[in-house]
Amino acid sequence: MAGVMDSVNQRTQLVGQNRLELLLFRLNGSQLYGINVFKVREVLQCPNLTVMPKSSPVVRGVANIRGATIPILDLALATGAPGLQDIKNTFVIITEYNTKIQGFLVHSVERIVNMNWEEIHPPPKGTGRDHYLTAVTRVDNKLVEIIDVEKILAEVAPTSEAISLGVVDEETQTKAVSLRVLTVDDSAVARKQVTRCLQTVGVEVVALNDGRQALDYLRKLVDEGKRPEEEFLMMISDIEMPEMDGYTLTAEIRSDPRMKNLHITLHTSLSGVFNQAMVKKVGADDFLAKFRPDDLAQRVVDRIKAAG
Repeated sequence: MAGVMDSVNQRTQLVGQNRLELLLFRLNGSQLYGINVFKVREVLQCPNLTVMPKSSPVVRGVANIRGATIPILDLALATGAPGLQDIKNTFVIITEYNTKIQGFLVHSVERIVNMNWEEIHPPPKGTGRDHYLTAVTRVDNKLVEIIDVEKILAEVAPTSEAISLGVVDEETQTKAVSLRVLTVDDSAVARKQVTRCLQTVGVEVVALNDGRQALDYLRKLVDEGKRPEEEFLMMISDIEMPEMDGYTLTAEIRSDPRMKNLHITLHTSLSGVFNQAMVKKVGADDFLAKFRPDDLAQRVVDRIKAAG
């Protein structure tokens, strides 16, 4: 694995082309899993772990890596499978999600594959609500499962969804009641977090699951003679989504004169290696790292005030 991540920072040209790169890995058994390379800082042999008292069983310990103390989560255990054994012969994928650094313990790391988001699909219907997948795809005719990391992190270290006093004043909340916000996110956990936050502000929320679904929804609106910027105060969209990512969704909206005036905020866990220049390139109005309730609420409040 030496050098497998060396060129991660040179791969940002994929942004805006509805493409991504997946780092493939295995947990227990032969099943392949994938994680977006943009979330990965490095991959290394599992270092010595120090067990932390009263921590979640999913956290196998903490490791000192490059001067930082990083929690190491057992992905197998987190998804309901038996925990990984013989830790000394496992690997750790160091990632950044929602401005936080953590390592994911995995059995083995395979390779990086370049894919189109159109090849990434939502989990099959009938898998229930308790699974830990945001998407599936196929590589070399083998099923690859993409884990809902946001769900795992929300279970291991829940984030407060409360908005601080003073962020939303009474006048703004009164105006919010007549307004709607469109949200787009493939993670059920993230959709619920955003929805609850926005409902606290007072707006009505329309929540969709991916960029393709959102674009089809907006096109239907304009075909009916409606203006998205009049129907919605703003759209808050994730970036990483099956079928169509947030960059491509934004670019498609901006290229259509009938919907190009919709205010768009990209809301993503791609915080550490995120290239903000790409936000401007595709025409988004704003960027916000997940998940900070006060910041999200403040963006909506600002839009309400700007809209008069």
